[in-house]
Amino acid sequence: MKYQLLAVDIDGTLVNSSGELTPATRAALRRAVAAGVHVVLATGRRYGRVLHLVEPIGIAVPLVTASGALVKHPADHRTIFRAEFDEAVLGELLGFLLETGHPPVLSVDHYTEGFEFWCRVENLDDRDVAAFIARNPARVRIWTGSLDRIPPATFAGFVMASHDEMLDVERAIHARWPGRFATHVLRSPQYEGFLCEFMPAGTSKWWAIERLAADWGIGHDAICAVGDDVNDIQMIREAGLGVAMGNALPLVKAVADRIAPGHDEDGVATVVDWILE
Repeated sequence: MKYQLLAVDIDGTLVNSSGELTPATRAALRRAVAAGVHVVLATGRRYGRVLHLVEPIGIAVPLVTASGALVKHPADHRTIFRAEFDEAVLGELLGFLLETGHPPVLSVDHYTEGFEFWCRVENLDDRDVAAFIARNPARVRIWTGSLDRIPPATFAGFVMASHDEMLDVERAIHARWPGRFATHVLRSPQYEGFLCEFMPAGTSKWWAIERLAADWGIGHDAICAVGDDVNDIQMIREAGLGVAMGNALPLVKAVADRIAPGHDEDGVATVVDWILE
């Protein structure tokens, strides 16, 4: 069998426009696993927001979350690996974000302790931060520490505002710290406005998939990657078979080897048929 690893994005790819995992897609993933294919879900979502999809699939597949910054196994919530910041440089970035009026939320690897985010106590009145906390009251802890002592197990962070503001922040980060951070500007289906995510340099879904593939002795040519948004471009471009969904952004389709039906047409099931031919 040519393809031994199938990496699948979630929003806009695995689930339909109603956020549902359809019976056809679920059955297709089970078929792939039964045929010996390693299935990996690779998403920009946080770990806690992926788990509800694993049980219906019926298989405990590795979860690449936070656009590659945190990889865990849902069977026991074990951390397989996570990205690590240079704390001094991260402290500089956090200070810059606060100075420019964009208070950050930090993502931390503490799911089993009941929380996944830190927000600084000084930023609780910020409109975007307050809205985030209101939607995630049990998942947030308040951070009272200084900028040069980040909370332990921090692997990513983000700020929230309009699309133009987030693009400006992204450009400023790369201008001030070239080569030190990976970023994505994305619209989250869970929050108003856009996010600018920041992670250690080199972090991506593809970075995480490569590490898993290496552990399994799988080369790039034996990987199929499927997605629809900007944080899927690298894995689609680098995989042996890169597939864009029919509903993908034009720049994502431009780097793909093949275009599958859309997420409302069980496109992932079609991809499984392709790789099992």
